[in-house]
Amino acid sequence: MEVKRPLTPRGIRKQPPKKRFEFKFKFSLWTVILGIFLVLFFLPLFLSIYGIGKEDNKVDTSQALIDIKEGKVESVEVQNEKLTLTYKDESIKLSTKEENESFAELLEKAEISPTSINYTIVDQSLTKALGGILSVVLPLGLMGVFFFFIIRSQSRGAQDIFSFGRSKAKLFAKGKQDISFDDVAGVEDSKRELEEIVDFLKHPAKYRKMGARPPKGAILLGPAGVGKTLLARATAGEAGVPFFSMAGSEFMEMLVGVGASRVRDLFGQAKAASPSIIFIDEIDAIGRQRGRGFVGGHDEREQTLNQILVEMDGFTPNDNVIVLAATNRGDLLDPALLRPGRFDRRVILDMPDRVGREAILKIHARGKKFAKGIDWEGVADRTVGFSGADIENMLNEAAIGAARGEKKEIESDDIEEAATKVKLGPAKKRLQSEEDRKLTAYHEAGHGVVTHFQPKMDPVQRISIVARGMSLGHTLIPPAADRTHETKSRILQKITAMLGGRASEEVVFNEMTSGASNDIEQATRLARAMVVNFGMSSLGPIDFGPQMDYDEMGKPAFYEPAQVSPAMQEKVDDEIKKIVDRAHEEAISLIKENRKTLDKVVEKLLKKETLDREDFEKIVGKKPSDKK
Repeated sequence: MEVKRPLTPRGIRKQPPKKRFEFKFKFSLWTVILGIFLVLFFLPLFLSIYGIGKEDNKVDTSQALIDIKEGKVESVEVQNEKLTLTYKDESIKLSTKEENESFAELLEKAEISPTSINYTIVDQSLTKALGGILSVVLPLGLMGVFFFFIIRSQSRGAQDIFSFGRSKAKLFAKGKQDISFDDVAGVEDSKRELEEIVDFLKHPAKYRKMGARPPKGAILLGPAGVGKTLLARATAGEAGVPFFSMAGSEFMEMLVGVGASRVRDLFGQAKAASPSIIFIDEIDAIGRQRGRGFVGGHDEREQTLNQILVEMDGFTPNDNVIVLAATNRGDLLDPALLRPGRFDRRVILDMPDRVGREAILKIHARGKKFAKGIDWEGVADRTVGFSGADIENMLNEAAIGAARGEKKEIESDDIEEAATKVKLGPAKKRLQSEEDRKLTAYHEAGHGVVTHFQPKMDPVQRISIVARGMSLGHTLIPPAADRTHETKSRILQKITAMLGGRASEEVVFNEMTSGASNDIEQATRLARAMVVNFGMSSLGPIDFGPQMDYDEMGKPAFYEPAQVSPAMQEKVDDEIKKIVDRAHEEAISLIKENRKTLDKVVEKLLKKETLDREDFEKIVGKKPSDKK
């Protein structure tokens, strides 16, 4: 069973940054065009200088003169000592003459009349000189640009090293945060605490007349998803003062001393911009209790924490700077951080109650198209145990499901499917044999029947043999109302319902399956809590100390030996076994008494795969506690 530089605050003078020339190379289309233009501009120059592109068909000067004399040459181009001969058959040949001898003198020696040949003299002394200069300057220039970029990148790296100690906090000035307290619901008491802080920042004189000092800080404590960060963002939107936001992990770097330096820089900016607010999200990353680390010597995290303690309440006055922090592991924080004078207020955020859930539903329903007639009060009752984040995700999944089904509006069925998906995961199609389907059906029906015939258990909302997540089926039993306390009789019946699946397997098949492993784990954990924590056993109201802690996935996080004798520990284990055995026997008894009803539920379940509360109660009748 799966039960602008940033905006400068008013009154702060900042020196404008010094302007300096900075060459920035940016690869773009214009860069390519410029390169092509330079190539096309200089290519003819080099070709003309070095004669590249003409046919490499050289002749001796004597042979060239003979060809001219015989009338085979149509024209001659003279470029210094180089001769380019164009023959009447359109062929081109190259020849050279003496450097200090003119072409006219050459023709005179060969007894050729200058008027018999069409020749032109091209003076390229300037072009040749320019080409020679470019052949030297261009490589040197390219080398210079190359070394410029290397030195520039190295200097930038050095600047990055020295900038490690600067704060990475994001500044939200007035008008930069569009979330207000109207966008937060379900945590009205916590919201009032922060509204007082915002009011103090806006109207400090009202409180100073009464001799009240401003609170130094407020820490938001609560499970994940209840709206701690959202409440801080709303405070930023309402305060109208500079709001510096930073995550606890952003203080830490690989260099020693960076965290403390960033703390000093952050508080320095906040004091310069006072009145202001500093928000540190997930403060447990740096605020854990000191002296419990496994690494000896200097601890960078502890140094960062020490600097925060000094900045919040040290010799230096810290007026008009309020520190907000958020964490879901308040039990790990250092006591010095939580004492009055640092975090004066502890704002506790719990899971929303029914009224809070209904208000959260209205907020997150904005902008979505819902069908008329949706029972929002019923949805609020259906979502007992949901956090604000769960509700937002549920409505988003409902909108996605409706769009995927090409519906024009979101219907109640979409919301119900989304609620199940949020808690148990999406439905999966698994190939199962008929035997496996029958085993799963009897297992889930066993949970449902045992739950139904126990008067203090909540009604069964849904039974399904559709695989979701890691389970092959589920029996959904949401609390019918918000409860602050659990009674011993209710806990015992809850353990019995958890073992209903295993009891059904034993009675029907005279067999056991591995599908009950999660049920057994939860039942054992609850029975242990009854003995060790709640004092609900024959051992009496005795605290046996912490024995086991579990992480978010339900696995043991660490083990601390119990502060009891081995003999007492044996009695604890015996009491746990008695509770589980008694619940197991009760579950088997209920299955045997209602075997025919169980078979009917399984028969219907194998046909439809999913039974909601109405279908289930048509078979088993109204719940005993509901009958009047």
